Amino acid sequence: MSKTRVGFALTGSFCTFRQVFGVIGELVEKGYDVIPVLSYSAGKEDTRFYPKDTVWHILEETTGNKPFSTLPEVEPIGPKKLLDAYVIAPMTGASMGKMAHGIFDTPALLGAKSHLRNSRPVLVAPSTNDGLSTAAENIGKILAMRNVYIVPFGQDDPAGKPRSVVADFSKIPEALAAALAGAQMQPILLGSLKNEGK
Repeated sequence: MSKTRVGFALTGSFCTFRQVFGVIGELVEKGYDVIPVLSYSAGKEDTRFYPKDTVWHILEETTGNKPFSTLPEVEPIGPKKLLDAYVIAPMTGASMGKMAHGIFDTPALLGAKSHLRNSRPVLVAPSTNDGLSTAAENIGKILAMRNVYIVPFGQDDPAGKPRSVVADFSKIPEALAAALAGAQMQPILLGSLKNEGK
């Protein structure tokens, strides 16, 4: 049997990258063939969390695959049916806003659009300081999209940042398995979460 091929896109919530790298390693250990995808900011920015070269090295070393980081690289995902599932984790408020309004102008988002043409699952993991304010509408629109599923999420700092939400990244493997079976993992809304990166 061939491995289940999963595109795994990272957008610019850099403080969550360490958790996401661990999840990618877990998926590889479970037998998935993971193809990394980087948004423009995730692939080009040096941050206090990781230099860009380190991000690229970790992803390629963990998955054995060079990350996709351009629009021409991700565009064939749908036409060539390259993937069984597509994950965006972390997914920033900006990326959710674009997806909710049909704007697919980064590699992470165009990869999702290309993949969705085959009615195959896309799984998104929110990470935004505005999840309970300006981004809330966009989360709702994404939840209503066909073949799009969401990783359960909650408030990561209710006292300090009462509008901020983040996915429970540890649930990505389970949420991915559910999405591949055509189901939304429940419950979607969790209680308070500790985000170690923020």
